[in-house]
Amino acid sequence: MVAVTASLASYSPPTPPSEPSVNASDMPSNSAKLSSVAVTPARQPARHIWVITGPAGCGKTSVAESLQNVFSLPYLEGDTFHTPENVEKMANGHPLTDADRWDWLIVLREQALNALVSNPSSSGVIVTCSALKRKYRDVMRIASYYHPNVQVHFIFLNATEALLIDRVRARKGHYMKDSMVRSQFQSLETPQSDEVDIISVDASGTSTEVQNLSVDIVRKMMSL
Repeated sequence: MVAVTASLASYSPPTPPSEPSVNASDMPSNSAKLSSVAVTPARQPARHIWVITGPAGCGKTSVAESLQNVFSLPYLEGDTFHTPENVEKMANGHPLTDADRWDWLIVLREQALNALVSNPSSSGVIVTCSALKRKYRDVMRIASYYHPNVQVHFIFLNATEALLIDRVRARKGHYMKDSMVRSQFQSLETPQSDEVDIISVDASGTSTEVQNLSVDIVRKMMSL
C-alpha cells in the first residue's frame, strides 16, 4: 500500500500579508460615522493552484484527472502548452534546457491564474507540470505574490527511476521516450524540507492507489 511521505500535520498554508490598520482619527470628519464599520477589507476566500509534479511516468495526468472529477476543478495539462519546437526536441530524445522551459512555465502560471478568474465559483485549478527544479517551482509560486488569496501547492509524485522507465516504455504513441526519464532524474532537485508547500506522495503503487492518496491529501488540505 502506498503512503504519503510528508506529514500533513507540518503543513500550513501561506499566510496572506496583514492589511494596514487605519485610525479613525486620521479619517476625514465626514467619515466619522463610518468608524464603527470595519476599515480592514475582508479577506477573500482562498483559491488554490494544485500543481501535480514529478518526472515522466509518475502518473501526473491520471492524478490530475482524478482530482478534476472528484472536486470539479478546471484542469490544465502542462504538456499541451509546450511549443512545437519543445515537443519536437523531446520526441527526438533531446532534453529541454532552462531556456526552453522558462516561457512555458510563465504561460502555465498565467493560464492557471486566468482559470481562477474564468471560474469564480471554483475553489481552485489543477495544473500538471514536472517542476523538476526548485527555480521552476519558484516560477509557479509567483502566482501568489500579488494575489494574497491564491495558494500554490505542489503534489510531488515520487517513484524510482527504474519504475518510471518501465512505465514510459509501456506507453504507446507518446512523444516522451524512456531516455528522457533518465535526463529528468539528472535534472531533478528533490523537494527540500523548507519547501513547505510540497507534499510528497509515494507513486510506486497502482494508479488507483496513487489517485486515492492524492484525493485524500487535497481534501484534507482544503479543510485546513
